[in-house]
Amino acid sequence: MRYRDKWPEYAKQCDTMAIKPERVAEFTALAEFAIAHKATYQQVQDATGVWWYHVAVIHRRESDASFSTYLGNGQPLNRVTTEVPAGRGPFPDFVSGAKDALHLDGLDKVIPPWPLEKILYWCEVFNGSGYSSRGLPSPYIFGGTNIQRPGKFTGDHDFNPNVWDTQPGCAGMLWMIAHLDTTVHFTRET
Repeated sequence: MRYRDKWPEYAKQCDTMAIKPERVAEFTALAEFAIAHKATYQQVQDATGVWWYHVAVIHRRESDASFSTYLGNGQPLNRVTTEVPAGRGPFPDFVSGAKDALHLDGLDKVIPPWPLEKILYWCEVFNGSGYSSRGLPSPYIFGGTNIQRPGKFTGDHDFNPNVWDTQPGCAGMLWMIAHLDTTVHFTRET
């Protein structure tokens, strides 16, 4: 999966994406939570160069935004991780673990700028490219929107084409964060 091949797909999807009406209140509450914890996410941004709202949506997907868990897989910070990525930690706090997880996946080495399409690409890289290899829009990105399709990895390397991912996707959360926080402005790839 290469960015140059994926960004036009993300651009088309973002141009037509809408949060499902029955989930707007949920996405609003999630965006409000992210904005309320912006200062913590900005500590990660300052250390890694990854935008605070990017960290916030990954945090929501990986651990339901629990600050006592590792950003890379949602396991407790005070133990060595046993799920992918295994063998990480323990970490003294969320920020330390988040810096490690972003470094492990190379997000701290991404060269700016960060247009929306690049943020979505690195969200998908962070989660894994299994959906892309199946020709599906990733629910990690588009869960809860009109772009989502059936199919979910129910465990590491275990794909079920009949399961619907009920978690909110990064794209919808990013859209709602920008809608509620007027300091957030996404550039677009051209």
